[in-house]
Amino acid sequence: MAEKLALVGIGKIARDQHIPSIESNPDWSLQAAVSRHASIDGLDHYEALDELLDSRPDITTISLAIPPQPRFEYAAQALKAGKNVMLEKPPGQSLAECYTLENLAKEHGVSIFATWHSRYADCVPDLKSWLSSRVIRKLLITWKEDVRRWHPGQEWIWEPGGMGVFDPGINALSILTEIMPYPVHLSEATLEFPENRSTPIAADLTFVDPTGADMSAVFDWREDGPQNWDIDVETDQGRARLSEGGAKLEIDGTLVKQGADHEYANLYARMAELVKHGKSDMDLSPMIHVCDAFSLGRRLTTDAFHY
Repeated sequence: MAEKLALVGIGKIARDQHIPSIESNPDWSLQAAVSRHASIDGLDHYEALDELLDSRPDITTISLAIPPQPRFEYAAQALKAGKNVMLEKPPGQSLAECYTLENLAKEHGVSIFATWHSRYADCVPDLKSWLSSRVIRKLLITWKEDVRRWHPGQEWIWEPGGMGVFDPGINALSILTEIMPYPVHLSEATLEFPENRSTPIAADLTFVDPTGADMSAVFDWREDGPQNWDIDVETDQGRARLSEGGAKLEIDGTLVKQGADHEYANLYARMAELVKHGKSDMDLSPMIHVCDAFSLGRRLTTDAFHY
């Protein structure tokens, strides 16, 4: 029998990704929506989560597609009500929030899933497998996009907890922490903050690789031209490029795989598996890199940003 699910937050990402992925998966039955400003035709609608929890005790799972700042309160409320919880990335504003939610899920015997959709891009497993038998010499992440195109008018990303350029950058870090055969950690960071904003618009990161590989990342939200979501790797047995956010893989300049957009469908398949077996998945390694960047980062002030 399909699990009954409610979706909290009915914005662009919910309509583009969450709703189609839920409706195409027979393990889920989308029953209700929670939003102050939007609704889904044919479903029960509530303006607040407590209204949903009071009215629909039959719903077992809550998926949160809302900004990170309010997410902790919503997730904690759902967990305390005995609901499984699926968290859009990043899973919270801070590591402390995430660890608290993980403990709440254990306390109440429910599942919680900190999702990293870019890990579920089609070519990520292929690059991970390819790297497992090679020695990495150099790795460069280039994650450059136009914030005006992808996040038009979204002021929350510029507020504390919104993470700025790390909102997309954490996608790259989620891939990095998935494909690497061993963990690495951040050693240096330079963060560029617009003079009128509280979160960075660009970042340069340097990592320590225990084998001595040269490893770095460049994030920028001011890319007017072609958008870049690339990871280039040089090894002792060739070079690889993962591009299009993980959908395309080239080895030594030859295209070996061009994937499709299955990221969110794969997330909901994973959530169904977790609920079925009473397990949780709260890997926070991408979040650790972001927190380290803010802790270690040298802050530079740049031009004001306006939509």
